[in-house]
Amino acid sequence: MSRILSSRVSGLRFDRGRNATGALLLSALFLMGGAANSVAQDMPPPAVVVEPVALVDVGETAVFNGRLEAEKRVAIRPRVAGTLESVDFQPGDRVNKGDVLFHIDDALYAAAVKEAEGAVRSAEALQQSAELERERQAELVKRQATSQAMLDNAIANLGNADGALIRARAALERAELNLSYTSVEAPFAGRLSAATVDEGALIGPEGGPLVALTQLDPIHVIFPVPTAVYRDYSERVQAGEASTRASVNLVLANGSEYSLPGDLDFIESTVSPGTDSINLRARFDNADGVLLDQELVRVVLASSEPEPQLTVDQRSVLHDLSGTYVMVVNGENVVEQRRVEIDRTVGGRSVIRTGVTEGENVITDGLNKVRPGIVVDAAPASGS
Repeated sequence: MSRILSSRVSGLRFDRGRNATGALLLSALFLMGGAANSVAQDMPPPAVVVEPVALVDVGETAVFNGRLEAEKRVAIRPRVAGTLESVDFQPGDRVNKGDVLFHIDDALYAAAVKEAEGAVRSAEALQQSAELERERQAELVKRQATSQAMLDNAIANLGNADGALIRARAALERAELNLSYTSVEAPFAGRLSAATVDEGALIGPEGGPLVALTQLDPIHVIFPVPTAVYRDYSERVQAGEASTRASVNLVLANGSEYSLPGDLDFIESTVSPGTDSINLRARFDNADGVLLDQELVRVVLASSEPEPQLTVDQRSVLHDLSGTYVMVVNGENVVEQRRVEIDRTVGGRSVIRTGVTEGENVITDGLNKVRPGIVVDAAPASGS
């Protein structure tokens, strides 16, 4: 080989000034090739972090989209007409049942109460007079000093007086109720919207609502579940493969989790024909008012009886056109590609149905450095 190369080199025609330069270039090429082979042979195996496949207690979970619904929601309207004297709250205030929200000018209604009280006293006097007259006529009839017709007339007059007194008392109660309605009160505890009217406005029952009151504690979430999913779950419960007890958690719009779990308290008895789903409802305590009416959330249903499942760190799971796989480091530190079937992912860990066994090491960090068949320098993850 050296003879052939020497003959080829000697057969080249170089100018006298370029002969030394060509020789130097050829020497450099041979030296670079040798250095590259040396570097390739001396390069250490890539460092990766591995974590063993482990049995972890994981409950079954399912995620659905839902919308929060207030426990109570009402548009408050006045029961009587009048001039609005005061608005006794600020927008967004939390109020208790019975707190006064608005006050309507009550002068006319107070006068109506006094008038009704006078009518009651007059009716009471007439009733007493009619009762005395009936007793007097009854005594006269016993003595045969008057006719039965006079007694009958006195009895009829007493009945009319009794009726007039009942009407007068009812009118007084109505007047007192109207007077009480001049103070518009909160029918239940909740949070207020902004008032739709200002002081001095003429308001009445036929007008629009004055304010909206919403009770946020407790609050419900309503979420649809596909009928097929619900049927599968029901059949698994009947077969003893699933638990009827489940915790309900919320993931808010920004991805944060609501701190308190909820309780499933209602399952709709009819299927929505448009979506072929069944509405479920869960109740959540919301004393701080963190959850808002009509807010869109994600509902996470989790089994309250977790069972041991084979799991890997979610970071170790890779995907390609053929499916899902992980990179396993065997006992000789050689990388193997394993096709796996993922059941679900819970809390950053993927539950594995098939493909790996407990204790095998899968790569969690350094996946971009490896390919099947190479030797790696595997270090266990911290805490493994």
